[in-house]
Amino acid sequence: MQQAAPLETQTPALWRRFVLTLEMIRFEHSVFALPFALTGALLAWRQTGYVSTGLAAKFGWIVVAMIGARSAAMAFNRVLDADIDGRNPRTKARHIPAGLLSRTFAWGFIAATSAVFLLAAGMLNDLCLRLAPAALAVVFCYSWTKRFTSLSHVVLGFALGIAPAAAWIAIAGSLDARIVWLTAAVTLWTAGFDIIYSCQDFEFDQREGLFSLPARLGIGGALNVSRLFHVGMIGCLIFLHVALGLGVAAGIGIAAVAALLLWEHRLVRNDDLSRVDAAFFTMNGWVSLIFFALWAADIFLSGGWVKNI
Repeated sequence: MQQAAPLETQTPALWRRFVLTLEMIRFEHSVFALPFALTGALLAWRQTGYVSTGLAAKFGWIVVAMIGARSAAMAFNRVLDADIDGRNPRTKARHIPAGLLSRTFAWGFIAATSAVFLLAAGMLNDLCLRLAPAALAVVFCYSWTKRFTSLSHVVLGFALGIAPAAAWIAIAGSLDARIVWLTAAVTLWTAGFDIIYSCQDFEFDQREGLFSLPARLGIGGALNVSRLFHVGMIGCLIFLHVALGLGVAAGIGIAAVAALLLWEHRLVRNDDLSRVDAAFFTMNGWVSLIFFALWAADIFLSGGWVKNI
């Protein structure tokens, strides 16, 4: 009988698989949606009178739920698109088409991270648990949409946009219609930057018959829609600011987001996509982090911190 490899020889292989998995799901991109989800949670905390009982645990489970859902969705997308990615020169080195990770492993990872998400939802409250399967359906649905609609970018946006509303429900136990402005803002923001990113695959999408706005409208037309979406995002944030009666710091946050998005669109032109990575990764990471920092500061300065010390 063949003996199992010693633990010291298994550990490097396990660590490598762990690192490859984080690379496959682009774990660092969690920074995009997570700050907006935490903002939704803080806004709910503010509206419910700054109740602090069990707050740290709730925020912890919100983070676990976000990571679980996003990880499952990204792995599902990689499995579903593996054949397409293998034909695309830009993506053929991704982990599944390149043979670095197997489809079987990815399916196991999807099942495990989905279970983590459902567990976290159950730890938050009953309504979160009841809505959790629908949330998974939304985030999984996106992966099919590029096969039949050019609005796939909006579907991706909505998959991220439901995070702030879900976080509100996690804290308050019910949904306030005003938080839908933040859902709309994140939806438009995500759809806008996903359009920019998809411009890289303009020719491939047309050749393969895949649906995207660049493939349908051309790069110039798609970038115009992206700009329109980002203007709409700023409008939604302004409506939310007014609806919730927020202060100066939150207003500065909106102005900062507008400035960053303006700079993002200056980085990309229909005849020059060389700075797409800077526009997509760097600028949008700063958008979410600065927005969260300033809106969180506004919430604490308005009395939340003072009332809980």
